[in-house]
Amino acid sequence: MAADLILHSGTVITVDPAGRVAEAVAVADDRIVAVGGNAEVRALAHGYTCLIDLGGRAVVPGLVDAHAHMDREGLKAVCPSLAGAASIDDVLQRVKALVRATAPGEWIVTMPLGDPPFYFDVPTNLKEGRFPTRWELDRVAPRNPVYIRAIWGYWRHTLPLVSIANSEALRRAGVTRETVPPWEGVTIEKDSRGEPTGVFVEQTYMPLVELSLMAAAPRFSHDERVRALSDSMRIYVATGTTSVVEGHGVAEEVLRAYETLAGRRDLTVRAHLFLSPSWGAGDPASIRTRLDAWQTRIAGRGAGDAFLRVAGLVGEANPTLDNAVRARAMPYTGWAGFAYDAALPRAALREVLREAARREIRVASMGTDLLDLYEDVNRVVPIRDRRWVVEHVSTLTADEIARIRDLGVVVTTHTNRYLFKEGEILRSRVGAEDSIVPLRSLQDAGVHVALATDNVPTSLFHPIWHAVARLDRSSRRIIAPGQRLGREEALRAATLEGAYLTFEESEKGSLEPGKLADLAVLSDNPFTCPEDRIKDITAELTIVAGQIVHGPRNGRP
Repeated sequence: MAADLILHSGTVITVDPAGRVAEAVAVADDRIVAVGGNAEVRALAHGYTCLIDLGGRAVVPGLVDAHAHMDREGLKAVCPSLAGAASIDDVLQRVKALVRATAPGEWIVTMPLGDPPFYFDVPTNLKEGRFPTRWELDRVAPRNPVYIRAIWGYWRHTLPLVSIANSEALRRAGVTRETVPPWEGVTIEKDSRGEPTGVFVEQTYMPLVELSLMAAAPRFSHDERVRALSDSMRIYVATGTTSVVEGHGVAEEVLRAYETLAGRRDLTVRAHLFLSPSWGAGDPASIRTRLDAWQTRIAGRGAGDAFLRVAGLVGEANPTLDNAVRARAMPYTGWAGFAYDAALPRAALREVLREAARREIRVASMGTDLLDLYEDVNRVVPIRDRRWVVEHVSTLTADEIARIRDLGVVVTTHTNRYLFKEGEILRSRVGAEDSIVPLRSLQDAGVHVALATDNVPTSLFHPIWHAVARLDRSSRRIIAPGQRLGREEALRAATLEGAYLTFEESEKGSLEPGKLADLAVLSDNPFTCPEDRIKDITAELTIVAGQIVHGPRNGRP
């Protein structure tokens, strides 16, 4: 078969069963047609073939992010940034500039204080060591309502979250000295006279104030979500990610953004979406009605195509009071992108999981909290071959690993949190260090494990590096060194294992003839570069379905 595109003279890391490293790869339409030596692959060239000389660069299969929250990344650019502000005066000057560009009376909503992606060390990053107040913001914005948003707490994984409003914003939101916090974890800071200072403090990782007390502030619109999702894809493909799985599930408003881009044929990253179920009242009748309505969309392999597929749902137990407050804003979900009323009491959830299994609806859940319910379901309706999912593993005992193996459960990780940010915390808390993100033990047990970013940061080369180096951010200690993966194993967990997660291992995840032409040309070779540089690898060229989606050319060569 003649090739449309040939990449040659490189280091083609195939991730095939033999672990072959080739020199060249050929693409026709959206498929790989040959992988091998330069001469044999270049023999497929014809007059219109695009030849790309790799100059020795490494080529890998397109990466598969097993828990991405991809839509969230582009949303970070919707509101003006305050990154780099080192004092309250810096903040005020930023707001003052925004006021000049905004009509009197119009809202000004900014990103949080601090520097992305983690927003560490706030407010000590400011010279004053405190947050600005409403009255300071009033000096530069007397007629515009101003709201400085809180972070999405899982970017940083430390509390509290803080947001700030000026006097006009408080007036429009109806927040006065008599206002009562909507939940016990929210504090409306007040001065010595009992007047709100404009500072809201939240002891929760998911912002609640902007969905309740400050609900009057502008929210992400559908058009903004669509543009943000498009921007997100450009960011993800720039690091070689060509497929994502939304393992936490998506709410309807995020699904609509995906469907809008799919309708335009503008998706450049393949997306497999679990449904984040909005159970509403959560009574048996409404639950069954919802399952009936969703079944044709999410049962089995679900609905969709190779670029956008919706299949399965997320199971969550034990509704909380703070989520009940957030759910009042539904169908709007803010940063979350998933339903706030997705959790059910365990007894009700047990019946939902059984019914899901009967309907061939796959289930994903966070951590091992639902492992006993998975086992209960398996006794009624066997799920051994259905690849149910346990996400965000932190610590696992040998018994839990054996139970996961026996259920045929697929595991996804959150190494950005449980190794890089909190590895030392977990090490001091648990007796058995080898239980912390036990990648080697899982692999030795035959459990399929896929790496994930959780959007913090977006590049899968961070989790690949975590799996290899296992360094804690603050202590620089190697956490459970016996659980390290080799570089080839870590890359496989970011490619072929991610494809296995969505039943697509025969279609993508390795560079083999007949598979989808999803691949990335890298800035460095992940097998040979210094270990600490793995996390900084980017893509110089990314190809999805035979199309160049990132790099010096756009569209089909």
